[in-house]
Amino acid sequence: MRQGFAVWLTGLPASGKSTVAEALHSELAGRGVNIAVLESDALRRVLTPNPDYGDSERDTFYAGVSYIGWLLTRHGVSVIFDATASRRAYRDRARLQIPEFLEVHVDCPLSVCESRDPKGIYRRAREGKAPNVPGIQAEYEPPLQPELVVRGDSETPADAARRIVAALDKKGYLND
Repeated sequence: MRQGFAVWLTGLPASGKSTVAEALHSELAGRGVNIAVLESDALRRVLTPNPDYGDSERDTFYAGVSYIGWLLTRHGVSVIFDATASRRAYRDRARLQIPEFLEVHVDCPLSVCESRDPKGIYRRAREGKAPNVPGIQAEYEPPLQPELVVRGDSETPADAARRIVAALDKKGYLND
């Protein structure tokens, strides 16, 4: 059985990761790829149900997320990580664990992310009600050398997904 690959979509909250993940999932599933989306908000409810978003909680959470991704890929399921992962170390851990790994930076200006703010986290952060929000109180470490950068503010999710699929194909991750 061929092992799965992993795509980690990283970027500030509200940068467009989830919409790109959804488009990428559709594109890959349409090609017959066995694919799972590991979405951080859904996983956090299970792995760290009372998050404080501090360093210790995030370290534990992303270790668990990386392990789940490794386990799935080892059993032939490819994975899309839809997770901010504000520190490079979180993403680097997954890169070390998963042989076929693609890091995609969903780049979007903070001002655009704040104007979208679908979950109200930036508003709550500015009001002092949400601690450790990447880009506000917590640092976001963008990838130094991502395999691909997509624009969350100007590129359609469908176009971004097609470019990611092309990168996966170029690396040979979509070959049988």
